[in-house]
Amino acid sequence: MYVIPAEGLKVPDPVLRDHLPAEGREVPRDAYWMRRLADGDVIETLPPAAPVAEGSDR
Repeated sequence: MYVIPAEGLKVPDPVLRDHLPAEGREVPRDAYWMRRLADGDVIETLPPAAPVAEGSDR
């Protein structure tokens, strides 16, 4: 799941041993992150769209 920290909070990531960046990151849907979500420490959201490379035929 993709999460961002709630406004004004620094949320530790126990796997990477840093804080969740303001732009968020993909994290496992495990007990730790579900607890953070239930407590309102993080917000589940969609990941940012990947930029399309210039010169692409799409």
